[in-house]
Amino acid sequence: MSYVKPTEVLDAMIDAGTTKANLSALQMVVRGFLAGAILSFATTLAFTAVTQTTVGLTGAIIFPVGFVIIVLLGLELVTGTFALIPLSILERKTTISRMIANYGWVILGHLIGCGLYAILYGMTITKMDTDISNPLAQMLIQLSETKTLGYQKMGFDGIILVTIKAVLCNWMVTLGVVMAMTSKSTGGKILAMWLPILTFFAQGFEHAVVNMFVIPAGMMLGADVSMADWWLWNQIPVLVGNFIGGAVFTGILLYLSHRKKSSAAVTKRHTESSEIEVAAASERSIQ
Repeated sequence: MSYVKPTEVLDAMIDAGTTKANLSALQMVVRGFLAGAILSFATTLAFTAVTQTTVGLTGAIIFPVGFVIIVLLGLELVTGTFALIPLSILERKTTISRMIANYGWVILGHLIGCGLYAILYGMTITKMDTDISNPLAQMLIQLSETKTLGYQKMGFDGIILVTIKAVLCNWMVTLGVVMAMTSKSTGGKILAMWLPILTFFAQGFEHAVVNMFVIPAGMMLGADVSMADWWLWNQIPVLVGNFIGGAVFTGILLYLSHRKKSSAAVTKRHTESSEIEVAAASERSIQ
């Protein structure tokens, strides 16, 4: 059978979190670089589908290809790891400092990968910066401003809104990581991953790594967005929201749902049961 039971999936999540926390800095940066670039490829593919069909859902149907490639190749996507390493900490198999180091190095890799792709893709759709009229260029400019200045206009409510959208996003994204562990076959993994990723992208939630491409790409193409606008009104609150969505709503809640009782607790329960049975037998013999 290719299906993996939830308790086994939980064990796999903990083991994956431990493995990721113990990677070298170079591995984290390189894997983060590749994941950021591949996710950026998938994002522009989805945008291309939307512009060609004028149907937003087509982009959501296509976008998961990037996520599938990243997971199957064992690359590092910080948003997915948000659900895994905290569980390793709960099981005392790694430390908070290792978790923070992983997130920092992987995010650095994402920024480099997304930034490089943004430069190369921008040169492509503008014909080496000679024509800005391409619909995809205009879409990136508009999205870059909407994802920053749109929240800025709302003030503090904008921070709350973007954080909530980030929580909802990574609740689904991390479920994609977990769903990949529910099957032992490649086809099963792909299908299982596809469902939650499609769900998040179709509803326009906020994903930190996607935004590491979209917002800088829009800025390079002429969006009226500053570095401060990018980080204050989007990137930082989205990272926070993504962490909450992944660590709490996927990682910790699944941990509480399916964790096995400790051997000590099981032994204690058996001991208590045996004592009760002995006492009952003694009482019957006296009677």
